[in-house]
Amino acid sequence: MNSILVINGPNLNRLGMREPDIYGHETLADLESRLVEYGKGLGYEVVCKQSNFEGQIIDWIHEAQETGCAGIVVNPGAFTHYSYAIRDAVASISVPVIEVHISNVHARETFRHTSVISPVTRGQIVGLGFTGYELAIQAIIKGGS
Repeated sequence: MNSILVINGPNLNRLGMREPDIYGHETLADLESRLVEYGKGLGYEVVCKQSNFEGQIIDWIHEAQETGCAGIVVNPGAFTHYSYAIRDAVASISVPVIEVHISNVHARETFRHTSVISPVTRGQIVGLGFTGYELAIQAIIKGGS
C-alpha cells in the first residue's frame, strides 16, 4: 500500500489545549485518527508523526525519500518561519511535499506571514483547519504541479 507521511512540528502536540480560539478544541490524536481513516478510504496508509525537535523532522523527511513514500504533508509550526535546515531537507528530496497550517497565518502576526519552506514545496494550504490536511493528501494522490 502506498503511504503518505504527515509531520506536525513544534507545539502541535498541544492541539485542543493551545489557543483553542485559533486552533480549535480537537486534539492531535483526533487529527491523526481522522487522517488515517481518510487515507484508508483512498487506499493509502497515512503515517502521522509529531516532534518538537528540528533534527527529528529532518530525519523523517530524509526517510520518506528512502522508503518510497508517495508524499509528505508537513505543518512545520514555528519552524516555518526560520528553519533553513528543514527547507534544505525538503529541497533535497524528490518526494512531493505540501505545507499545511491550521490557521490563516497571513491574517495573524507579521512574523507568521513568511515561510522559508514553502518555496521548495509543491504548495501551501492555510486557514482551513484539519480539512487542509485532507486537501493536501488529495493533492499528493492526484499529483501534478
